[in-house]
Amino acid sequence: MTTPPMVSIVCTSYNHGDYLAEAIDSFLMQKTDFEFEILMYDDASTDHSPRVIKQYESNYPSLIKPIYQTENQYSKGVRVELFNHNRATGKYIAVCEGDDYWTDPYKLQKQVDYMEAHPMCSMTVHAADRVLSDKKKVLSTVRPEKKNAVFSVERVIEGGGDLIATNSMVYSKAKVETLAPFYLNAVVGDYPLIILAALHGTVDYLDDNMAAYRVGVKGSWTERELATSMKRINHYHDMERMFDEINEHTDFQYNNALEKAKRGYQFSLLLEQGEFKKAKRGEFRQIYLELGTKQRILLEMKRYFPNVTESIRKAKWKLIQ
Repeated sequence: MTTPPMVSIVCTSYNHGDYLAEAIDSFLMQKTDFEFEILMYDDASTDHSPRVIKQYESNYPSLIKPIYQTENQYSKGVRVELFNHNRATGKYIAVCEGDDYWTDPYKLQKQVDYMEAHPMCSMTVHAADRVLSDKKKVLSTVRPEKKNAVFSVERVIEGGGDLIATNSMVYSKAKVETLAPFYLNAVVGDYPLIILAALHGTVDYLDDNMAAYRVGVKGSWTERELATSMKRINHYHDMERMFDEINEHTDFQYNNALEKAKRGYQFSLLLEQGEFKKAKRGEFRQIYLELGTKQRILLEMKRYFPNVTESIRKAKWKLIQ
């Protein structure tokens, strides 16, 4: 009987053929004193992603364990990340999408050592660079703190989906084994996952930059799901529903934080619908006042020159691709 690995690396891919090798190489370069497995999931890519994975599978048959779909499951409303989560045998699960990668060969060792020493910790996260597609230009760094920190449930909720980089997550499977309905019903995966982890332990931030995630990737979730105004409006409504479900799940224990997070999406919804006056008044005024100068200028441009700002948004997206 084989001993299960300490860590299951889970990686989902859809048309990430140009980036997969770098992702998998960053898994293989990990230097650890424990065993890990690499669970690859390809959601019926139409590019050369399956070929890339199969090449690595042939070279590392005992390490890389793939699933190749013949029909795209995401388009059917299936939570594709569950394919890997459910079959993971590791004590901990490390997340990295097929278009992202890790930069520190000791990343897994550092996070596992920390979690083994802190049994109340349900998830560790860390700093990461946002890089420009395949050009690798660093746009910014996701670094919510300048030192190690423990995030409260409220901080995780109010921090939103951009608080941490998804590929920095390592979480305890035992603590997040039972996936709550609010997670299963959500239209996003990383944000409700970190909230779920915070509800079952502590989410601990390590102030160490150990990964990079790409923006401007053609065919990415952002491009597919937020490309049009109607899709963005639907997304904001979906997020509001998620916050309501979390509120019920937690018996309204975090109502203030959840309502604040919900107002942020309602504010974005007002802007998307052209309700600029409402977005500056009442319960939304504080959100408006907290916007930076550049954001306010863009907001006013969108108000008075909507066609121009939409053209700028599309041009910027094409440029970073």
